[in-house]
Amino acid sequence: MACFSIPGLSGSSESRMRMIRYGLIGACILWSQLGLAQTNTCKNTAYLTFDTGNMAVAEYIAQVLKQQNIKATFFLANEKTKQGGYSLDDSWKGYWQARLQEGHRFGSHTYDHSYWVQDAGESDVLLRPQFGKNAGKAIRFDQAQLCTEISKVSTRFQELTGKPIDPIWRAPGGKTSPRLIAMGERCGYRHIGWSPSGFLGDELDSKRFPNSKLLEQASRGLKNGDIAIAHLGIWSREDPWAPAVLEPLIENWKKRGFCFALIPN
Repeated sequence: MACFSIPGLSGSSESRMRMIRYGLIGACILWSQLGLAQTNTCKNTAYLTFDTGNMAVAEYIAQVLKQQNIKATFFLANEKTKQGGYSLDDSWKGYWQARLQEGHRFGSHTYDHSYWVQDAGESDVLLRPQFGKNAGKAIRFDQAQLCTEISKVSTRFQELTGKPIDPIWRAPGGKTSPRLIAMGERCGYRHIGWSPSGFLGDELDSKRFPNSKLLEQASRGLKNGDIAIAHLGIWSREDPWAPAVLEPLIENWKKRGFCFALIPN
């Protein structure tokens, strides 16, 4: 909005002109103040990311992100859900479509949530899928097989939403090797981990790490440029991290001048 006089009103009464002029000036001042406030509040940038998990609090997290006007990056695997199905089955079609329409970003978390175990031979890796027909087994993956394991998420996401995921991925548990990351890059996917101070602890033991402690640590620990990680539901934690921590944590971060961006391609 620009502050200016309105031409073509010379025939109006002086009082009317004064009211219009003062109204415009007031609007311009208010607009300037709002713009200045918005600029001043964004002193730091962080990247909020979520891995699928058991999806128990997926709807709640989506609601909070919408209310807080935050865009996040989701890393998807076809994980077993608390509702009884899997996170990429047809029952979640509407959920992923809605998140896509809201402007969030999506990456692969490997289709069967496959953990890196070790490098194998001269060019392969051993992975242990958590789900699927080889769940719990250490399976040798060559280059083509790893590409399939990563890109299968994109194929399924496109079936659900009509759009592929972005060319990014995250290894389950953050377990990687230079070879694994290089293999992923040859598949066309850039690996995205998280920052040490961006680990929000939602999968830690709730007796040793109660929500109050996690909230306090994360509220003061986040740094400019950090990638933060949480999950859309965790099996192992007795006292769920969300909803107890997420919304007050975001509010605390905003008070510290944080704004949130999407992981760039």
